[in-house]
Amino acid sequence: MVTLDLRRLRLLRELEERGTLGAVALALGYSPSSVSQQLSVLEKEVGARLLEKAGRGVRLTDAGRLLAQHARVLLTAAEAASADLAALAGEVRGTVRAGGLQSAARRLLVPAVARMMVEHPHVRTEVSELELEQALPGLRLGAVDLVISDEYDGHPRPRPAGLRFTLLHEEPLKLVLSPGHRLAKHGGPIALSTLREEVWVASDAGTGHHDMVVGSCRSIGGYEPDVRHRSSDADVQLELVRTTGAVALLPALTLPAADPALAIRDIAEEKLGRRLVAVLRDGPAAPALAAFLAVVADQARNLEQNPTTNPALDTPT
Repeated sequence: MVTLDLRRLRLLRELEERGTLGAVALALGYSPSSVSQQLSVLEKEVGARLLEKAGRGVRLTDAGRLLAQHARVLLTAAEAASADLAALAGEVRGTVRAGGLQSAARRLLVPAVARMMVEHPHVRTEVSELELEQALPGLRLGAVDLVISDEYDGHPRPRPAGLRFTLLHEEPLKLVLSPGHRLAKHGGPIALSTLREEVWVASDAGTGHHDMVVGSCRSIGGYEPDVRHRSSDADVQLELVRTTGAVALLPALTLPAADPALAIRDIAEEKLGRRLVAVLRDGPAAPALAAFLAVVADQARNLEQNPTTNPALDTPT
């Protein structure tokens, strides 16, 4: 009978997900040679060739892919067993590794960490600023436990199998202009179609926010926007609006309560919104993760129930 080492199976699963030994090593803090050595040991243990050369790298053989599929099942079962044992112990302990885009980290994750320190002092929480695309491999493999992602109206994100998505918060999108802009002076909603000649700022190409800005200008305004500036930092986008007169289209959570150097306006043609979604692996959550998710959900409810904590929902100046 073959005895399978879960740590080595995780390396194989990581390789299946990440594609290269270098990426596995970087994700886990090992050297590529250490990863290669451990996978060689795994090959000897199972008596089958799991890797083969592919150019300068390696790829899984048929046996490697088969074992990686079984590894996924075994690692999921081990995680469920750990969660059940932790629940049986009664005391909430453990580590929660959470990630999210900037506004979610600032308005949901950071306050949740502060509450966890008081309510569950034996839980270690780690927060990283991550886009869903960055976080997916780690989330699938167990290196990340929870990711807060976003979805924009008209631009749904893929929902891969093996993950569950829970709605946390809904908010409007706002046009942000210089207060001296000719269209900002009247104080009412502004039509996207009237901003055809403007310079735009958006997040980096390939992100959900960039696709939303370009897609909204195309479908609602009828033009290709001049996205001249790109930053995934909302504060940088706002500074570009203040200092260069660029136009931005941003979620309410990213906007300040009051800033005389910004004019925040509704979109005239139709309402556009964003949803913040918690993404976790399928299966039972360990008590520490369940406690953290409950605190995050409560923080999201606070944003809905107390508009003053959601500054951009106030009447713009």
